[in-house]
Amino acid sequence: MARRALEIAAAGGHNLLLIGPPGAGKTMMARRVAGILPPLTFNEALEVTAVHSVAGLLPPGAGLIGARPFRAPHHTISDAALVGGGSQPRPGEVSLAHLGVLFLDEMLEFSRHVLEVLRQPLEEGHVTIARAARTAVFPARFVLVGAMNPCPCGFAGDPIRECRCTPLQVARYQSRLSGPLRDRLDLTVEVPALPPETFTGGSLGESSASVRARVVAARTRQCDRYRGIRFATNAELTPSFMLEFCGLDAAGMRLLDQAIRKMSLSARGYDRVRKVARTIADLADGDRIRSEHVAEALQFRVRV
Repeated sequence: MARRALEIAAAGGHNLLLIGPPGAGKTMMARRVAGILPPLTFNEALEVTAVHSVAGLLPPGAGLIGARPFRAPHHTISDAALVGGGSQPRPGEVSLAHLGVLFLDEMLEFSRHVLEVLRQPLEEGHVTIARAARTAVFPARFVLVGAMNPCPCGFAGDPIRECRCTPLQVARYQSRLSGPLRDRLDLTVEVPALPPETFTGGSLGESSASVRARVVAARTRQCDRYRGIRFATNAELTPSFMLEFCGLDAAGMRLLDQAIRKMSLSARGYDRVRKVARTIADLADGDRIRSEHVAEALQFRVRV
């Protein structure tokens, strides 16, 4: 399910949270996301290069940046370093990750205040920094990938290693991720500990190149669908455009209606399930969202 979640996140530009014990492979998988994203277009390369140039990170004489950014700040980062700031406004990590991936490893070790400042760029795709002399607006459209342990010791639910955390400690630990921020994470997936036999044998599995081909095909469908509109991915859709592009069949609508009641989905959660279902349909080369696409999208709407 984690591999599938990575593919959906890359295909639709969705935010993703991986939850699992230490050594389950969360960091390794997160670092593969940039490799399965489509290559930058010329206009996208211009945007990424401009941001890095403003930040002073472009070497003299360097040409256009051709690879999608992957930024992985340490959990001790300040809010100004994350979103940008300074007396002379400079872009932060969210802008340096523009059109790429922002990876927050050990997400709950970040200051809660630092995590909360992510809410605006996740919602609006840009950061506005106001100073007395000037106001700067930096782009910040990125795929957020977070990784966290299920509890302070990391071994809750591990079949081999015993968790020694109390229920109160687990609750306090998980509450560091606020409800509003959690609502902005489209996909949440549990990554279980690997069984011992996988360390010494087994197949290599599917290559990143195969996954990337499906992601590129899904992105191409989105590009064709939204031609002439300001959106590039399903994750960017606003509610008004979702009426046109995220229509469900009757069975899918009934399923989502039941989920709203049983899973207590918020309005934002409802919209994000539809966007993820739209991406799943694109990966399946489908024009219309069907009930099986909605059902798979709901699988990734679990609560921590």
